[in-house]
Amino acid sequence: MNPANGRVRVAVCADFREEAWPSMDRVADELLATMAAEHGATIEATAVCPPFSHRATRLSSGAAALNIDRGLNRLVDYPRHVGRLASAYDVFHIVDHSYSQLVYRLPPGRSVVTCHDLDTFRSVIAPMEEPRSPLFKAMTRHILEGLRRAACVTCDTAAVRDEILARDIAPSDRVVVAPIGVGAEFRPGPDAGADRELAALLGSPPGAVDMLHVGSNAPRKRIDRVLQLTADLLRQDERVRLVRVGGPFTSEQERMARDFGLTDRVSILPPLDDRHLASLYRRAALVILPSDREGFGLPVVEALACGAPVLVSDLPVLREVGGPAAEFCPGHDRDAWAREASRMIREGVERPDLWLGRRDRGLAWAARFTWSRFASEVARVYLAVAGVSAEQRPASEPCHA
Repeated sequence: MNPANGRVRVAVCADFREEAWPSMDRVADELLATMAAEHGATIEATAVCPPFSHRATRLSSGAAALNIDRGLNRLVDYPRHVGRLASAYDVFHIVDHSYSQLVYRLPPGRSVVTCHDLDTFRSVIAPMEEPRSPLFKAMTRHILEGLRRAACVTCDTAAVRDEILARDIAPSDRVVVAPIGVGAEFRPGPDAGADRELAALLGSPPGAVDMLHVGSNAPRKRIDRVLQLTADLLRQDERVRLVRVGGPFTSEQERMARDFGLTDRVSILPPLDDRHLASLYRRAALVILPSDREGFGLPVVEALACGAPVLVSDLPVLREVGGPAAEFCPGHDRDAWAREASRMIREGVERPDLWLGRRDRGLAWAARFTWSRFASEVARVYLAVAGVSAEQRPASEPCHA
């Protein structure tokens, strides 16, 4: 603890901003802000990410150069940096499980890792589903072993916790569920400035029925299903348009959009701040997430918090996050997606009573996902790992809650 003020000193190990993972940046930023605002009397949390060193990217702007620099910064520079800080902090919190290699350089029993999903480790825990090179697998095993060594693992959902336990990555007394939160910007009420700016950016024609997908173009996000559904709905209603936030299509996805005749029916927006993203949720006729795998599914809760109707894949994790407020379809059943999406869109126009009931359920459900709750759960973990919790737990049970 800090002898000057008696607070537990926590080093928050965030991602390099240069890697452009906004969801991970958000977790670190919200955690630091909420810890300072609500737990400052007992916890002194500090961001400790070192500067990103440009080596290969000084010579080239290509993907290979960036990957070289990412590897050197992640596997050499960052571990060396936190190793030098070992005596300055009581607890180290790695907020992204893909940085778990940092645990090797930290004092035993003093590291916390937040595991958002196990997708990072798929090449070694499900190698038939994700074939990779021997070098990539070796690096992945190195990171996974770091996660295994953590004093405590926090998970966004019980579904991720259950997978960690089933795969024997960590014992149950070292795994805690701490759901992440939704920012205050995600609300049903209008934001005149953001709404006006978003409408100008989007440029949808009058009367357009905007279906929204928020997420990357990674294979597990199943953009092919997003495009199939758009094409199926367009045959029923020519006003349907797809709005995408999360980066451009791959070349294969672009080809599929052309084959479906969707070239002029898709709007791909640049990264949006929370105010404009919330505005987009509010105007959406339907928000969809047809993923094969998710660790949490933040767009589900963000959309519900804005009063939007949500249709997602029928996965345990999305059942947990969407609760009674979302609707679910088997990921592989194209006809079921078309039927359910069409019904929900019609309901928004023809049955305002049902639409309002769905909206109210969504608002009530989303209200449980707050950064305050997340910070409180994590604060208890910090105190336990530091050995100063109310129960004064022994070191062998550092995060049993």
